[in-house]
Amino acid sequence: MEKTNSKILTLSFALTGAIIGLTVHLLIKAFSGAFGTVARAAENDLVKHGLPVVTGLGLFLFLQFSPKVLAWAEEVVVEVRKVVFPTRKETTGMTIVVLIFVFISSLIVTVFDFGSAWFINGIIK
Repeated sequence: MEKTNSKILTLSFALTGAIIGLTVHLLIKAFSGAFGTVARAAENDLVKHGLPVVTGLGLFLFLQFSPKVLAWAEEVVVEVRKVVFPTRKETTGMTIVVLIFVFISSLIVTVFDFGSAWFINGIIK
């Protein structure tokens, strides 16, 4: 495994662990408002702060030292490096085309909306 790929993977795994730890913290906070059992458990600092840290750190260690995960992640990095991104000019051109089509679509929907409203009002009266 290349040194730069190793750094990218370690950083990615660390961010994943941090996000999962934050998610566990927010879930504990949300569920403590809804469930009394979770609220009583969340009063303990070990559960409130320790569980998210242990969960995030455990996930990081699992991802970092699992050979199958490392092999898969290495393949992902290799494939992502092959991606060719459009130039600024191409991106600007495609954005303009999308905006024009959205404008045309909104005009068509507006015409159909007013037309159907006029038709329905004519039937009702």
